[in-house]
Amino acid sequence: MRLPVRGLRRVSVRGPSMAPALSAGDVVLVRFGAAARPGRVVLVRWPQRPAQLSVKRAVRRDGDGWHVLGDNAAGSTDSRTLGPASVVGVVVCRLWPSPGQVR
Repeated sequence: MRLPVRGLRRVSVRGPSMAPALSAGDVVLVRFGAAARPGRVVLVRWPQRPAQLSVKRAVRRDGDGWHVLGDNAAGSTDSRTLGPASVVGVVVCRLWPSPGQVR
């Protein structure tokens, strides 16, 4: 899957991994090429799953990637299982169903 290097794009959230901050079906606005910071919600990719994009929370830098976790530990496959992820974008806000900041 080819992704933009820079710019904004809508992304639909799938699965329960970011509950309660985000739910399956939420639509978020992602800024591609933005710098991740600890605590921010980010769009990531793992080398083991190159075709899959995931929305997670950045925790800390980890070598050349980021240690990321889902807010719902029981429903998330994240860096605890897959190791460091590459951040491809930063979530700017939720667009639907309740527009606003993602905390």
